Amino acid sequence: MNKQDVIFVAGHQGLVGSAILRCLQRHGFANLLTKTRAELDLTNQAAVQAFFARERPTHVFMAAAKVGGIHANSTYPADFIYSNLQVQTNCIHAAWQSGVQKLLFLGSSCIYPRLAPQPMKEEYLLTGSLEPTNEWYAIAKIAGIKLCQAYRRQYGFNAICAMPTNLYGPGDNFHPENAHVLPALLRRLHEAKERRAPTVVVWGTGSPRREWLHVDDLAEACLFLMAHYEQEEIINVGSGQDLTIAELAVLLKRVVGYAGEVVFDPSKPDGMLKKLLDVSRMTALGWQPKIDLETGVREVYTWFVGQSGQVRR
Repeated sequence: MNKQDVIFVAGHQGLVGSAILRCLQRHGFANLLTKTRAELDLTNQAAVQAFFARERPTHVFMAAAKVGGIHANSTYPADFIYSNLQVQTNCIHAAWQSGVQKLLFLGSSCIYPRLAPQPMKEEYLLTGSLEPTNEWYAIAKIAGIKLCQAYRRQYGFNAICAMPTNLYGPGDNFHPENAHVLPALLRRLHEAKERRAPTVVVWGTGSPRREWLHVDDLAEACLFLMAHYEQEEIINVGSGQDLTIAELAVLLKRVVGYAGEVVFDPSKPDGMLKKLLDVSRMTALGWQPKIDLETGVREVYTWFVGQSGQVRR
């Protein structure tokens, strides 16, 4: 990308989109297009086509998505599959139609089979059944990947697909039930500390292993891929390290300063037992994350406390 290029960040108010926007601004890109949901409904095909035809962006970061944790995926399956399919289809088609030079589509590590060998390589996509607790979101993301690949094959459209691991950072959703485990648990521990509650309950057994990546690292990876990656195949973006949910809880307790006990509820689902990405392809290109987990969590907790109730809850 050149500094004068017109760049559209879809979903700029979300966790990933806001990080990409900050990253672009840090690197001197000033001709940035953003639209709130009220200004542009990405599920509205006619509105999306009119926007692309009018604004003619040269590059697109597809960070717009409906996301959530196990509870949200289980409770709102129709919303997750419908909204994500609509947003992806409308934006990718309109981007090709309007002559966008390059589009980066962001998927998710949940696209891989539930029992995929670990760490998960890009070629494991569609080799087995998905994890039932997030299959609606995963199917939508897989459809987005295949849409990008189809438009590349048929029309030569330069669309690339990055698969990030579990993310965290400023601007996250901290809802105690609908958010992902790290921000949800961070909030619950903070509130338990304020109330001096003796225990905090966490879904599942605590044994599943998860990999985490700070969203600012992901944003840097996205700019790196825009400059250095041109392939049809998906590419993983992660830290290459994981820890159990129980170990994560200990880390979060330490950061928050909560003195009570974390209790696990094994009657609730664990989700996939292990989700670790093989990031060797990304590493071979010359990119690695810079923010270690504890440093990143401390920064996010400081941000969360400073928001004074203005975060997404």
